[in-house]
Amino acid sequence: MISTPHSLFLVLTVARINSLEGKKKRVPHALAWASDRTKRVSRLRFISQLLFLFVMYYVSIVAVWKGLLLALIIGVTAVAGRFFCGWICPFGFYMDITTSIRKLLKLPHYALPVKLNSALHKLRYVILLVVLLLAVPPFLLGTASLESLYRLVFLRSPFNPYTILIEPLQTPLTPWVPPFGALFAFDGQSISYPYAGEFLAYITSKDVAWVLAFSFVVLTLAASFAVRRVWCRFCPTGVSIAALNRFKHLQTLPPLHIDKEEEKCTKCGICKRVCPVEVTEVYEQNGGKIKTSMCTLCLRCIEMCPYKGCLKLKMGKTTIMQSRNWLETQTRSGT
Repeated sequence: MISTPHSLFLVLTVARINSLEGKKKRVPHALAWASDRTKRVSRLRFISQLLFLFVMYYVSIVAVWKGLLLALIIGVTAVAGRFFCGWICPFGFYMDITTSIRKLLKLPHYALPVKLNSALHKLRYVILLVVLLLAVPPFLLGTASLESLYRLVFLRSPFNPYTILIEPLQTPLTPWVPPFGALFAFDGQSISYPYAGEFLAYITSKDVAWVLAFSFVVLTLAASFAVRRVWCRFCPTGVSIAALNRFKHLQTLPPLHIDKEEEKCTKCGICKRVCPVEVTEVYEQNGGKIKTSMCTLCLRCIEMCPYKGCLKLKMGKTTIMQSRNWLETQTRSGT
């Protein structure tokens, strides 16, 4: 029995695929969509996100150098695009949890209009530029010193605005209480939320800061409940070096990417439907390296594509994983 509009759409899509291939006998097995048998990668990603959440809790205990943490994110982005966003980011993990809750309640999600989604994506670059201009690194001004390097590494004044870029790493439980306060505090520990601390740290009126912080928590959770990965659409931390691959001499960036074989694609639209951030390039591009800086490399499109080898995850020219013919698999298991 098809319990959600999402499942119904997928069944009808697969029925269309089977009709195109002249294999209508496989249509009943399309009901496997509803039983969630094509989520092995999604479960692996969930484990990865959960493990990193524990890592970040430990990192907050040892007081890691925040500047180096930001440099690590930039380094991962240079090699793997927005892999950090899809597989590591705690804030993304929180939004994935709200999505899972919505699915358990069998409620539909809302898709943003393509133009709005594209505009939000471009907005992230504007936000990043504003953050960077709040504190221009001394080496760009020719006034660098050991003291300025020390302050940059620890993201201390005048570089504390850069802490906004690592706010998505905020764990819900922190083993210490910040001097500016937290959402809740008990026994030397505190409960927080990404960006909530920024309200408490920079707004002088504590009453106003608390209202804004709690409002932000409620609004972002409610928005991510209705729209998948809504904050990822314009998060400045999620700026990807993949934006540069549109230039001729930079098309190899980042090395980790999704590739598509045009001759195996039937334009069924499943890849576009299941993408959490509504990337359309996987569907629209004819073939080759998917050139988009929106993709978080969650690999949901590869996981759900019903054609073997149509979509591939590659590091350079080496294939790491590829889509599989789950239709054939379900047919064999159903006989």
